[in-house]
Amino acid sequence: MSNTHSAPAVPDGDVVAHIADGIGTVQFSHPKGNSLPGVLLRRLAQTIHDLGANPEARVIVVRSGGSGPFCAGASFDEFSSITSAEQGAEFFSGFSRVILAMIRAPKFVVTRVQGKAAGGAVGLISASDYALATPNASARLSELAVGIGPFVVGTVVERRVGRGPFAAMSVDADWRDAEWGERHGLYARLLPDEAALDTAVDTLARTLAASNPEAMAELKRVFWTGTEAWEPLLAERAALSGRMVLSEFTRRALAAFRTR
Repeated sequence: MSNTHSAPAVPDGDVVAHIADGIGTVQFSHPKGNSLPGVLLRRLAQTIHDLGANPEARVIVVRSGGSGPFCAGASFDEFSSITSAEQGAEFFSGFSRVILAMIRAPKFVVTRVQGKAAGGAVGLISASDYALATPNASARLSELAVGIGPFVVGTVVERRVGRGPFAAMSVDADWRDAEWGERHGLYARLLPDEAALDTAVDTLARTLAASNPEAMAELKRVFWTGTEAWEPLLAERAALSGRMVLSEFTRRALAAFRTR
């Protein structure tokens, strides 16, 4: 059985989902490096939540469009236009909602990473239960470079890769290659190219779709034990980011970044 769902497209970006053979696939896309403005973050979170509640989807695959970057993280244009702490907290809460939808879904979330992942994108990968990538999938926590910090996504990144590697990524804001990501658990497997990646994602998704849903749901609870209080924690982190983005230091960093 197959069904497809897509809300009305937003300018220059979209989130599309479909279910076939027990596999629920959600794809987000944006012409600016598959970046995520607030409206796409809200739609992505809702789509993952809906797939998690749909018994026809026994496993969820998250992917992005095209063969370039996996995701450039938060939309820089929207990030730069924030004018109040409340608006900032709402924007950063977009990543909180996606992370919570992924870890609370009672089924495994498999993420396909074909290219670079920056900032919030590293949080999405970290919130997966299993991520597969190509050698092009270097990762970077870029927040300090624009005057803030990875406060929201850092919650799940630290849990995925460990406190030491997370601290290093946060401090130098430099690119880590895909092999680094595999060594530190960000990626479960690396495949040599996109064709091999697609084959591996499809094979794993089909295997999981034929597996015991109750066993997978219980394993999922085991994986994410200790995150029960994350809703208020992530809300607090989003508010912190929302205040910090208004600082004079951050405004200067953003202005300098835009002139590069």
